[in-house]
Amino acid sequence: MLGVIPGATPGKWIDAWNERMPDVVLELRQIPVAGQREAVLEGGLDAALVRLPLDREALHVIALYDEVPVVVAAVESHLMAADELSLRDLAGEIVVVPQDDVLGVEVPGAVAASFAPPHDTEEAIAIAASGVGFVVVPMSLARLHHRKDADYRTLRDGPVSTVALAWPADRTTPAVEAFVGIVRGRTANSSR
Repeated sequence: MLGVIPGATPGKWIDAWNERMPDVVLELRQIPVAGQREAVLEGGLDAALVRLPLDREALHVIALYDEVPVVVAAVESHLMAADELSLRDLAGEIVVVPQDDVLGVEVPGAVAASFAPPHDTEEAIAIAASGVGFVVVPMSLARLHHRKDADYRTLRDGPVSTVALAWPADRTTPAVEAFVGIVRGRTANSSR
């Protein structure tokens, strides 16, 4: 069973798995970023796509790709007039930070929201879409929670979010080794 954090895009690896291992079903289970380590170690998963940073004790971890940070705001927001933004462009604006924030970006000069932090990224994007401030998230989360009344722009000097494959160090099975080979780009005819 493969755990997947919100926004991760395992499609090409799942396709390769299904092609190479047609007799072995690859089940997916959504896991929250906040509980990703526990899900890998104690949740009955063989492996998981996770977001770094992650305490690596008792885990094997392979960084897979970095996601670009974006600013999400209402379609009518003046922030959406630019092709891309910098942290400096966000000074004086209201920053909405969800409880499940994965970037932890500090926006110098931004105004803290006067309301309780939204429960999750989807709710934060809904708030930003209403015209109240902005939220900074990895691009995949902006796409996952896309709304017609919101848009996003790349934050050129914001922190990237690294997606990685993690699995328990004491449970490296042949199936896990096969999946590691797939994410590392080995072909069906490659040998380690």
